[in-house]
Amino acid sequence: MGRHQVLQEDLEESVEVVIAGYQRKGAVISQREKSIIAYHEIGHALVAAKQTESAPVHKITIIPRTSGALGYTMQVEEGEKVLMTKQEAFNKIATFTGGRAAEELIFGSFTTGASNDIEQATKMARAMVTRYGMSDDFDMMALETVTNQYLGGDASLTCSPETSTKIDQEVLSIIKSAHKKAMNILKENEEKLHELSKFLLEKETITGEEFMEILNGEKSAEKVDESTDNTTLEKEVVIEGSEFQTVDEGLTLEKKIDVEIDNKVDLDKNNQ
Repeated sequence: MGRHQVLQEDLEESVEVVIAGYQRKGAVISQREKSIIAYHEIGHALVAAKQTESAPVHKITIIPRTSGALGYTMQVEEGEKVLMTKQEAFNKIATFTGGRAAEELIFGSFTTGASNDIEQATKMARAMVTRYGMSDDFDMMALETVTNQYLGGDASLTCSPETSTKIDQEVLSIIKSAHKKAMNILKENEEKLHELSKFLLEKETITGEEFMEILNGEKSAEKVDESTDNTTLEKEVVIEGSEFQTVDEGLTLEKKIDVEIDNKVDLDKNNQ
């Protein structure tokens, strides 16, 4: 690179390599699929930004990675965080459903791209009901136990088959409510959804600052594009020392950084 110093963007890229693998800029993806991916990622970001108890959007990209991810939205907490409220957990589920909701709203259909979102949303909703006491019907009743927490965390229900059925119904209800909330947010901001998706499609990677400027109407996409060159911007957020705490069967409770990766495996295999 011809540099003698490590820059902020180098630290950020190293974190993203660990999370999602190396960039695959040479991957061949059709323009239609790129458009779907762009709307999907902006869907996540828009839903996150329009909710009060949600981590700020830090970066959005549709550059494929070697992990199989065709794009992801990165959210960074403004401070240290070790607990999650019921509203924050629900908002996280709504953010997970934002990508699929954007596909449904714009294209009238949906792809396999939300597979990871579905898995994470279901895990979070189930944990809310069975382990965190965040269900009105079950209150503080323990419905699930985890064994070998440090060896993968095998979970098992400690309830009757009838209660298990009620749990499934409660989990589905939470996910449906979150999905509906995400769809309503996107419908109310459909114009910005189009503008931001077009901008992301052109730039492939945008910062949280660029995203919020366009979303808040401070600048149009054209003005942001004119005032920003294609070099990586220096970020104020500190990536050094960021921690990832894995709890409860892969659920992530962010302390500094939260990355949502859309593993569009089926689409990605077709383009290898």
